[in-house]
Amino acid sequence: MTASPSTIAARRRAFRALHETGCFVIPNPWDAGSARYLESLGFKALATTSSGFAWTQAQADGAMSRDAVIAHLREIVAATDLPVNADFESGYGADPQAVAESVRLAIETGVAGLSIEDSTGDAEQPIHDLATAVARLRAARAAIDAAGGDTLLVGRAENFLHGRPDLADTIARLRAYAEAGADCLYAPGLRTREDIAAVVAAVAPRPVNLLVSSAGDLTLADVAALGVRRVSVGGAMARTAWGGFMRAAKAIAEHGVFDGFAGAATGAELNALFRAVPDAAERT
Repeated sequence: MTASPSTIAARRRAFRALHETGCFVIPNPWDAGSARYLESLGFKALATTSSGFAWTQAQADGAMSRDAVIAHLREIVAATDLPVNADFESGYGADPQAVAESVRLAIETGVAGLSIEDSTGDAEQPIHDLATAVARLRAARAAIDAAGGDTLLVGRAENFLHGRPDLADTIARLRAYAEAGADCLYAPGLRTREDIAAVVAAVAPRPVNLLVSSAGDLTLADVAALGVRRVSVGGAMARTAWGGFMRAAKAIAEHGVFDGFAGAATGAELNALFRAVPDAAERT
């Protein structure tokens, strides 16, 4: 059962408020169960992960259809009472008009926010030229405004993920995306404190999302001190889960041992977790 319009509106207000002060973590579940578990830990919002979802369907990141992604967004929104930000890749559209239509469909799922990347999916030319990227983001902004304007729009500059670690161009893109209507800016792949601080300063007062997808020396307190407003982890939690599963399976297949089950969650604690949360039919 879909949450009521008033409930969705309240989640969107709460999500926007999180971006006004402080620094919060927006972890990335890949299915309904992981979403509910993260909610039980006290996180204030969640974000989907295109890679994590794709792997559950035996697909590579970027291979899922728009229809499948829209259905997944509905599932995650129904599974939690928290605001959900959609990893909406590059908008599932060949041109700005198609992006606008995709964004309209995403908004109807009840997400509190969504991100639009400037990547093309073409290995030869992995990043849209700036004019095209801005036009696509403006189309997303227009679709959000036509639906009431309360869904948060995140503009993503993908340079650092595609072998183009050009900080100046990344900042120029993020500024252009802010002017095009992005409420929050995101440049996944930033690693150094200097680069992170430079992006935060360049796009202020817009909030910045930082991707932390591997172990490192930065803590949440460090990131907050750099002025980052929110931290996401992309597919890292899904990869962590896959890592444990793969190690356990390989131990059985290759060595005939079951050591990989050490540290596994018990059935009792998982059953208790999911019994404690109302199912989707009871949510309003």
